[in-house]
Amino acid sequence: MKRKLGCMAMAAVLSLSLAACGSGEKPAVTESPAAGTETTAAGTETPAPAEAAPADGGTVANKDKPLVWFNRQPSSSATGQLDMTALNYNKDTYYVGFDANQGAELQGTMVKDYIEQNIDAIDRNGDGIIGYVLAIGDIGHNDSIARTRGVRKALGTGIEKDGNINSEPVGTNTDGTAAAVQDGTLEVNGKQYIVRELASQEMKNSAGATWDAATAGNAIGTWSSSFGDQIDIVVSNNDGMGMSMFNAWSKDNEVPTFGYDANSDAVAAIAEGYGGTISQHADVQAYLTLRVLRNALDGVDIDTGIGTADEAGNVLSEDVYRYSEEERSYYALNVAVTADNYQDFTDSTKVYEPVSKQLDESASPVKKVWLNIYNASDNFLSSTYQPLLQNYDDLLNLEVEYIGGDGQTESNITNRLGNPSQYDAFAINMVKTDNASSYTSILSQ
Repeated sequence: MKRKLGCMAMAAVLSLSLAACGSGEKPAVTESPAAGTETTAAGTETPAPAEAAPADGGTVANKDKPLVWFNRQPSSSATGQLDMTALNYNKDTYYVGFDANQGAELQGTMVKDYIEQNIDAIDRNGDGIIGYVLAIGDIGHNDSIARTRGVRKALGTGIEKDGNINSEPVGTNTDGTAAAVQDGTLEVNGKQYIVRELASQEMKNSAGATWDAATAGNAIGTWSSSFGDQIDIVVSNNDGMGMSMFNAWSKDNEVPTFGYDANSDAVAAIAEGYGGTISQHADVQAYLTLRVLRNALDGVDIDTGIGTADEAGNVLSEDVYRYSEEERSYYALNVAVTADNYQDFTDSTKVYEPVSKQLDESASPVKKVWLNIYNASDNFLSSTYQPLLQNYDDLLNLEVEYIGGDGQTESNITNRLGNPSQYDAFAINMVKTDNASSYTSILSQ
């Protein structure tokens, strides 16, 4: 009897179900647990762990958030051709750096002018040959390539290769027969001198990090042992390597050394015999890096606070930067820093006065930015650029998370971009200029 009643009940349930499906009405939906709760095996509702809400409220996909490439322009390390895919990743993507070619020519001219003005003391052994050694930062980096070319062009030691001055290191070139360079000539006060690149090499350490100051310090030790008083000038692609060589050898031997970046220690060393350096207007670069993001986040014209004054009065003059619409790139212009003007550059972390005014938080509310430095130990980036960024982030109402890389691999950085949804914008300084996709692939997920 019990079995019969059970079968009848089951049949009744089945009949109701079939009737519902055939009626054209939606079946009844079982009520789900309230949002923000979990249901245990026993059916008890408990609060679920809260997930961090995206900084933008979830309204903007990561792939559409403002992105600035800075310091290392997306490009082929082999040809120098710009990576326009990366530069056009989305409508709010830009590059911020400095005018590498203008700065490179300026460095070369600075060295040449110094030789001409101090010719009586330059030729240390009196052999009529002005010998120089050159520290190359990274043979595949556009800035390094430009600076090597700039020096060789100014001194007449460059040889054309594939339509440009060859930027390859020569190793050693004591007799002037190296294939990558030639002997230049320089006439001063009616006397003709030979200009020779005695040696050059990429300053890359055993771990693979380039622009390595310690490697440069070791190199000058080897070169000085080999060439002695044949070395009349020391030239470096940056101040980090230049100061390493200056402190290791050239200061004591009164050999003028030239670098690039206008780091505070290099500027101060001009009083002690450092020949000169190039300011790439890091104050302007750092401002532009964050200002472009700020404008994109606020939805205002990208030129606001740059070429056009903002409501606080921040504005840049045309003599300190230029913008290339085709390349979607902002470039700070360079200034030679020598014994004549170095006192004006002693504080490399001071904000640029024309863009030093605080933004109104009601119009520019606080936003979160993820920013990485390709190499936390890089002298220019750690001692000059990041401190400037940290000064500007408060003025622009940006909460910036600074990530320091190892200078060797992109993964050391990208592994720490695990949850891009918690940020409103991104500023990226790559280890290698070819590797933009390492970052955009994460943002595109």
